[in-house]
Amino acid sequence: MYRTTDDRPQIQRTLTRIQETTGLPLAFGGVVDSGRQTRLTQFAGPIAGPLRGVRLDYGRGLGGKVVVLRRPVVLNDYVTAEAISHHYDHIIRAEGLHAMVAVPVIVRRVVRAVLYGALRSALPIGDRVVQSVMESARDLEQSLAVQDEVALRIKALEKYDVGDPARPQWESLREAYAELRVVANGLPDDERQRVLQVCDRLSTLGERARDKAPNLSAREVDVLACVALGWTNDQVAHDLGLSKETVKSYLRTAMRKLHARSRMEAVVTARRLGLLP
Repeated sequence: MYRTTDDRPQIQRTLTRIQETTGLPLAFGGVVDSGRQTRLTQFAGPIAGPLRGVRLDYGRGLGGKVVVLRRPVVLNDYVTAEAISHHYDHIIRAEGLHAMVAVPVIVRRVVRAVLYGALRSALPIGDRVVQSVMESARDLEQSLAVQDEVALRIKALEKYDVGDPARPQWESLREAYAELRVVANGLPDDERQRVLQVCDRLSTLGERARDKAPNLSAREVDVLACVALGWTNDQVAHDLGLSKETVKSYLRTAMRKLHARSRMEAVVTARRLGLLP
């Protein structure tokens, strides 16, 4: 299984959100490796210890079954459930867990992780809680897909021989730069800032007079980066999740700051000032 990034920080954030929104005493999970084995490494809520680092084989226990079925499974009492194998009952007993829900995280048709919510009683887990865990898993799927796309584009940029900004590969670099700014908007704050820092370095590769550059907002740069590729306002609005009028407003403000009379003059000036690659 090809994986471009470490999924654990995103999984941890998701588990913390699950615990906070559902009130479950414990949410936990882990990544699924290339052998379809799930390793439990991330926890939100106190644990006794035996659960940490456990590797769940494909098809075994609740997590292994979820990987096989590729859909959520809910158990009212793990140790008495007939729907799963019981290879890990001793660990579940040691942790004092009973009712559980497990949900797969599927990215590009591959089960990437398993998320769990658990109670320390045999009371059933309600539909609202199950739905909340499922929604959190779907959000994580989207976040991991975006994270992968960003990592792949950054890796692709590393192979460019920048050289003369007039050379053909610069158009590919500029396209990747614009798309990086677009996908960065779907990342958590810390990841988005990391990607925008990469974009900032890319924008200073050619001839530059950045000390004379006006202070454009991040959104104004987003819009200009897309306009630089010849995108229409409708296309820019769609990709950035903005209204067409908002795009026009950002573009007008950027043009005014750059003393440009047209959108393409704004792009040329932004490149000269080191605001775009």
